[in-house]
Amino acid sequence: MGPVNPVLAYIPSPPQGVWHLGPFPLRAYALCIIAGIIVAIWWGERRWRERGGQPGAVLDVAMFAVPFGLVGGRLYHVATDWQKYFGEGKNPVEALYIWQGGLGIWGAVFLGGIGAWIGCRVYKIPLPALGDAIAPGVLLAQAIGRLGNYFNQELYGRTTEVPWGLEIYNRFDPETGARDMMNGVSTGQVQEVVHPTFLYELVWNVLVVVLLVQLDKRYRIGHGRLFALYVAGYSFGRFFVELMRNDEATHVLGIRINSFTSALVFLGAMAYFALATKGRETPEQLQPGAEPRPWPWQIAALRAAGNTPAAPAVDTTKKPTDTAASDDETPEVTGADAEETESTAKKS
Repeated sequence: MGPVNPVLAYIPSPPQGVWHLGPFPLRAYALCIIAGIIVAIWWGERRWRERGGQPGAVLDVAMFAVPFGLVGGRLYHVATDWQKYFGEGKNPVEALYIWQGGLGIWGAVFLGGIGAWIGCRVYKIPLPALGDAIAPGVLLAQAIGRLGNYFNQELYGRTTEVPWGLEIYNRFDPETGARDMMNGVSTGQVQEVVHPTFLYELVWNVLVVVLLVQLDKRYRIGHGRLFALYVAGYSFGRFFVELMRNDEATHVLGIRINSFTSALVFLGAMAYFALATKGRETPEQLQPGAEPRPWPWQIAALRAAGNTPAAPAVDTTKKPTDTAASDDETPEVTGADAEETESTAKKS
C-alpha cells in the first residue's frame, strides 16, 4: 500500500465508473468521450461560421473524422500496449472492448485527420482552414475525455504525498466478489495515493485552449497553423506528464513510447507552423468549390493513360465587376438610342 497521510486532503476516486440500467451498463468513460465529441462539433461549427464557412460543414466532416479517430485511437493503444491483450493468459478479444478505456490520442489524430481529409474532399472544403476552426474544440474534448480516466482509475502517476494526491480504491465485482479495479465497486479501502496525471493533463489542455483562442483572435492565424499549435502545445505537456507515470508501457530507446512520440510530433508541428503560408483564409475561400477535385489515384490513372486532368470549369454566368466595355468591344445600341443615332446620321 502506498503512502497514506490522514492529515492531508487527498482527492478521492469515484466509488465506481459503471452503473447498470437493467442489463445495460452505463459507463462514465463512454459518456465523457461522447460529451467531448459533442462539444468539439458544436464549438467547431460555431467558429467555422464566424470565419465565414458554410453552416453544417463541421458536422458533415465529423461523420468521417469521428469513426476514423475512434478506430485510430484504439489501434494505437492496442499496438503500444499489446501485452495487455496478447500472450499467455490474455484474451485478445478484449482489444475490441473500447468502452473499457484505452484510446491513444496520436492514433486518433492521425486516422481522424485522414477521415477529415476524406470528408473535406467530398464536401470540397479546405482542410487546413477547417482544422484551425476545430482545434480549440478538439483539445477541450480531450480534456473532457480525461475525466473518463478518472472514473476508470487509470493513467495515474507514481505514488506521492502531495496534498492533491489521488486515492486509488480497491474495487470488487458485487456479484462474484472478484477484484475488478476498473468495472467494480469500491470498498472504500485505499490501495495507494498517486499523482493525478489525468488531472495534470486536463488542466494543461484547458490552458492551451485559452491560449489558442487568444492567439487566434490577435493574429488571425490561418492555413492550418492554429491546428499545428494545438498539436505542439498538447505534445509539449504530454511529454512531461508521461514522465510522471510508472504504469506498464512500451519503451523506445529507453523512453516511454508516448514521450518519444510526443517529442517527434512536437517537432513536426512546430516545423509546419514555421513553414506554412501565413494569413487567414477569406470567407470566399471557405465556400465549397465549384467542381470536385480529382483524387490522387484518379490523377495518377489519367497521367498513366497519357491524359492531363481537366481544370475546374469556369462559371460563365457570373457578371464581371467592371461594367465598362473593353477597347475591342462595341457597345450594343438598342431602342430609343438606336433611333436617335439613325436620325443624327441622316441629318449629317
